[in-house]
Amino acid sequence: MSYQKPIPLKNEDNHPYWDAADKHELHLQKCDSCQAYSHPPGPACAKCGSTELSWENKGSDILGSVYSFIVSYRPFLPGFQDDVPQIIASIELADVPEVKLIGNVLDCQPEDIEIGMPVKMTWQDITEDRALPQWTRA
Repeated sequence: MSYQKPIPLKNEDNHPYWDAADKHELHLQKCDSCQAYSHPPGPACAKCGSTELSWENKGSDILGSVYSFIVSYRPFLPGFQDDVPQIIASIELADVPEVKLIGNVLDCQPEDIEIGMPVKMTWQDITEDRALPQWTRA
């Protein structure tokens, strides 16, 4: 059965992020001028406006904590009907707390999720060449 949900598109600004995710690694955009991380990635630093940007490999062992979350009890788009209830969370990265990543917390019941809960990044291979970063309890 083919993947039924929308697949994030790669573009000029985010392709290094998705290329890394497809290899089960996290790469974050970083400003060479002010050293601030930018996520989501863009053509210029959100802090200082510099276009001198590079990508930092954070590896595949990514830890964080739940910064904020919602529980969705209805599918917002086709393909998500079998995923409800779905926990959608903003995750504060342990190594780079200024960066928050959005993802689903998998294998967790809505009554068990809480702010500050430790989580670990995992990758879901959704197609032959695409992986989505998601989260599970650490």
